[in-house]
Amino acid sequence: MTGTLRPVTPDEAVKRPGRWLALSVLVFAVLLVAVDATVLGLATPYISEDLEPSGTQLLWIGDVYSFVIAGLLVSMGSLGDRIGRKRVLLVGATAFGAISVLNAYATTPEMMIAARALLGVAGATLMPATLALIRNLFHDPRERSLAVGVWGATASAGTAVGPIAGGFLLEHFWWGSVFLINLPVMAVLVVVGIRTLPESRNPNPGPWDLIGVALSLVGVIAVVYAVKEAAAHGLTPVTAGAALLGAAALYGFVRRQLTLPVPLLDMRLFRDRGFSGAVLADLLTVLGLSGLVFFLSQYLQLVQGRSPLEAGLAELPAAVGAVAAGLVAGHAARRLSVRTVVSGGLAAIGLALAALTVIDESTGYPLLGASLLIVGVGAGFSFTVTADVILSSVPQEEAGSASAVSETAYELGAALGIAVLGSIVTGVYRGFPSPPGTPAGAHESLGGAVEAASGLPAATARDMLASARGAFVDGLTLAAGAGAAVLLATAVAAWFMLRGQRLDSRA
Repeated sequence: MTGTLRPVTPDEAVKRPGRWLALSVLVFAVLLVAVDATVLGLATPYISEDLEPSGTQLLWIGDVYSFVIAGLLVSMGSLGDRIGRKRVLLVGATAFGAISVLNAYATTPEMMIAARALLGVAGATLMPATLALIRNLFHDPRERSLAVGVWGATASAGTAVGPIAGGFLLEHFWWGSVFLINLPVMAVLVVVGIRTLPESRNPNPGPWDLIGVALSLVGVIAVVYAVKEAAAHGLTPVTAGAALLGAAALYGFVRRQLTLPVPLLDMRLFRDRGFSGAVLADLLTVLGLSGLVFFLSQYLQLVQGRSPLEAGLAELPAAVGAVAAGLVAGHAARRLSVRTVVSGGLAAIGLALAALTVIDESTGYPLLGASLLIVGVGAGFSFTVTADVILSSVPQEEAGSASAVSETAYELGAALGIAVLGSIVTGVYRGFPSPPGTPAGAHESLGGAVEAASGLPAATARDMLASARGAFVDGLTLAAGAGAAVLLATAVAAWFMLRGQRLDSRA
């Protein structure tokens, strides 16, 4: 018996069956990247002891992942628009899991650097694909806002799960275990994603511009490298050369995209004030936050004497605040306005960072915990709404490229923040007054001072560590003040740039 066909109702056309189950798969991909971004910092001391990298090699182990992922995000987002976002996501997730094993069993610094670079290639496929698929899964604006909130909340939860899980693993297993936790997450993502995720792509994609890929990769990596090196070692001929190379490559990329009939990235997107304002807010927010977050774990462990697990738990309020705010951010932006929620969130972060300028070595946890909670709430509101603005500003077929722009702003902000604010901490720290007999390496980092103390007489070690910790905290409070200034200025800029911006309120 043949059934009769009936017209598809508007609600059925908008609300794809199985979309929430599909979102749960995308959440696993976000979790994969967020956890990996946070566990390396905890594992670095153990990797240093086992692989014995030089100072330069250790920096590359920490930096090369972010360099590669930042350089490839736009290209991978565009690739997903062309060959299919589901395909790019599942292939990238499989590669991410396999390369995590290579990271876990690296036996030399060179092997570790190469493994981290390859992990960056795989990681660059994940975040743009997840946001682009959300754009194509959820056509109803209110549902999409909630889905973006869940996406952002998961990223925030992952940044909390990473240190806690990493701290537990490092206390019970070897450092490679922090990379192997990616495997079960990847397995669930791939197995369930094959069955539940719909494929989506640009119906008229045009050719993939390999010259543009090369220009964006060289441009972003060279600029990020130049900024980090200039902050750490001052302006040198090599640093200046990298900056000029990067600027020239990015200029060439923009010029080329403006002339292609189907570009990798449609530069006209930036003519939209809401899109540009949201991207700029993301970049500056991460810039103001990342330097502090990078050094906060060291403060909790090396100054206050907490274990890796305790340090991870101490940072939990930020994730709790971000999760809670992210889930209601879309509703708040519709009830109030986009600029009120974004600017208010950024101002809250700025004020919380300002509160951290008064910390010292013995500051109690209530101030730290409350400040981190406010940072999380502010970030949850602002990041969720800006992601929604970016997605809703572009047609579905360009969702991958737009998502990649958002993620690139995040990565660039992180690199710039660690470089600029990190140079403040490092500059203040290196000048700490030290007793006679203090090794030169103690002035390079607080971790170096703690390690050097084990080979010094007890009285000398005590005096040196007290001076080193005091200088580190002085640098940290200055960086918190600089971050607060950046966030408060960004809040003002967002208020004007997002004027009149609204989230679609269709039911």
